[in-house]
Amino acid sequence: MAPLSPLQARPTAHEDLARIESALRAAAITGDEFLTEVTSHLIPAGGKRLRPAFVIASALAGDSDGAAPDAVTDDMICGGVAVELVHLGSLYHDDVMDDAQTRRGIEAVNLRWGNLKAILAGDFLLARASELAASLGTEIAALLAATIGRLCEGQVRELQLIYDKSRTEDQYLLAIRGKTAELYATSCRIGGLVAGADSETLDRLTSFGLAYGMAFQIVDDVLDLVASDEELGKPAGNDLREGVYTLPVIRMLASAHPAGEDLAELLGEPLDDCRRDRARAIVVDGPEIAGAVETAQHYVAQALDSLASFDATPAMVGLRAAASNLLGTLPAAAAGRAEAAGASAS
Repeated sequence: MAPLSPLQARPTAHEDLARIESALRAAAITGDEFLTEVTSHLIPAGGKRLRPAFVIASALAGDSDGAAPDAVTDDMICGGVAVELVHLGSLYHDDVMDDAQTRRGIEAVNLRWGNLKAILAGDFLLARASELAASLGTEIAALLAATIGRLCEGQVRELQLIYDKSRTEDQYLLAIRGKTAELYATSCRIGGLVAGADSETLDRLTSFGLAYGMAFQIVDDVLDLVASDEELGKPAGNDLREGVYTLPVIRMLASAHPAGEDLAELLGEPLDDCRRDRARAIVVDGPEIAGAVETAQHYVAQALDSLASFDATPAMVGLRAAASNLLGTLPAAAAGRAEAAGASAS
């Protein structure tokens, strides 16, 4: 079981995720053979299925028998598929906006079938997610609908500042909260809701998911700068090329360091491969990568603090381990620079 999965303490986690996979494939089936082909395109390519795993783990968080094979109910699977469909639908739309060539190591939907079909297929996935949420009750339906709205708000906040070298850290954090962290928060809250958790538990699970999601997106943005194309399953440095200036870039541009001036001269417009690689090298060689990792560590600490009062049930152990292991996805060099920076600061 992957170290980021909150189901890592469940002996039958692979079977749980196989149920998610089967239900996800079924949910992508439409009344039209061609549309089914498009909506199902990314599913066989894989993915960590973290959001459904957070639904299940959150639902089992208070269950001391949460490691039992039959602990996962159909409602937990349904909630997990709903949030994963929202994630998939957002990827279809993201790839259109980014004019992406690949996704998860395969041809992007927009490249294979065109932007219009990719947008409509993404819309269908969001609609099917809403349908599944409605089957779980009005509270979950309203929650998922509001989350889709916040996801759109976060994406719009980002699009408004494409190629904007004056983008601030606060603007960045507000955008990633909407486009990424809110769906993790909702995943955890849906898990608590299908399990009948009390209001305090729901709020703590939601806070955990939100902080985890913030850390997850910062780490993902750092990976776009420091990882390889093969590790990412898509071209590295694509955020720089597309004018999405993430936390390390924002901080370097705001610094008084000469490297910030060199970076500013390159940015503000679309980049070819050569200029993208130069910009990427400037950021990777600076201290801002380590600083961004430290910020992610701060959010991980917030996430863990949200769960501090809970008993160590199997699912709770998995939730805590997923957050604790998040920074381990970074290449050793990036994580090492962050540790060194933290040690020197102390």
